[in-house]
Amino acid sequence: MQDRSQYSAAASLLGYIYQCRLALLESIKRLKSDPDIAVAIETLDDVVFEKDGSPTEVIQVKHHIARKASLTNASTDLWKTIRIWCDLFTGGLSEENSILCLMTTEESAENSAARHLRIEGRNIAEAENLLLQTSQTSSNESNKAGYQKFNSLRPEQRRALLDRIYILDNCPLSKDLQAHLSEELWGHCERQHSDQFLKYLEGWWLQRVVAGIDGSELTDIADKEIDSEGLECKKHKILKITGREMDAQLDSLREQFKSDSLPIHPEIQSADPDVTPFVNWMFAKQLRLIALPENRIQRAAKNFYKAAEQRSRWVRESLLVDNDLEQYDDILTEEWAIRFDQAKDSLPVDPISDDQIASGKKVFQWVEAEANIPIRPSCQESFITRGTYQMLANRLRVGWHPEFQSRLAAQSAKDNL
Repeated sequence: MQDRSQYSAAASLLGYIYQCRLALLESIKRLKSDPDIAVAIETLDDVVFEKDGSPTEVIQVKHHIARKASLTNASTDLWKTIRIWCDLFTGGLSEENSILCLMTTEESAENSAARHLRIEGRNIAEAENLLLQTSQTSSNESNKAGYQKFNSLRPEQRRALLDRIYILDNCPLSKDLQAHLSEELWGHCERQHSDQFLKYLEGWWLQRVVAGIDGSELTDIADKEIDSEGLECKKHKILKITGREMDAQLDSLREQFKSDSLPIHPEIQSADPDVTPFVNWMFAKQLRLIALPENRIQRAAKNFYKAAEQRSRWVRESLLVDNDLEQYDDILTEEWAIRFDQAKDSLPVDPISDDQIASGKKVFQWVEAEANIPIRPSCQESFITRGTYQMLANRLRVGWHPEFQSRLAAQSAKDNL
């Protein structure tokens, strides 16, 4: 059988996820001193930090699953990056303070150009000599375009380019990023919730990146791009996330993780589930008893799904325990009982079907528009209350039609005949 591992996209996917997480880590670090930064994530390879619309750092990310000492003078990772940066430099990267970083999980080899381009122990002249020697003597075909680009620069251009280049090797491996991210976020919430805080932040971050992948938030940064063989490619696109946007998200999460609140997961908040499976559930039958239109039944089903998902997540993340949910359900049931009894008491002595339907609609309209009963004082997301009421209706703890229990029991008996 043919080995298909060579066609696997797993390594590329892992590399892209690593790039996104590393971009988050570096953004958090920079945000502490500069709220005006913007991070631009290229859909292929780069991370770019900007200020006032001009790039201040262009970062190439090279991820390898295991640590390797292979960043030599003829390293393909190194020369692919140099080729790209030569194009950037000659194409108008004119900001005097902008820098170019290669962040890699590899380690620079001893006495290599990469070693001389680290932050410490920099030696631009020696790095230039080593790179020139390699570009003129190496037979590595993969690096040919990079060699040509580097040799085509004038001496003063090469030195100016190398002066901006910083090699950041031995970057944390993918499996170690969690610890580094947690360290940077220390103090944003209570220690016991730090893992959950990071999950919610990364959930938001990856959602923003996914929005870029599907093209809905991409920005053109060039009219065209020329590949290594001189062929014109499609426009170069990036996704930009501003420092102020990140600040706002961190502020929001800090509020949500306070003792009087609970975090709402962004994927759940924006979910648009298929509600077809809920069409014959008990809460839907309850709504049909009061002749509710299908569009409102579907909205109730979405609230049911979202509330159930979020409640389950809170329990799994130890942000709530079952007793907390039982108490909340009891509070909602008591508030419902007051409105339900009031609506029944307002019925005529011998109500007709239309009177009963109108009574039930009145109670449900209170749930839709007025019931503001947060599970925690500062957790004000309305789908939690509305969806929990659907969960209670599904268990027949609450209902809308004045005779919902007897009507549904009769309907169930008829269906079982």
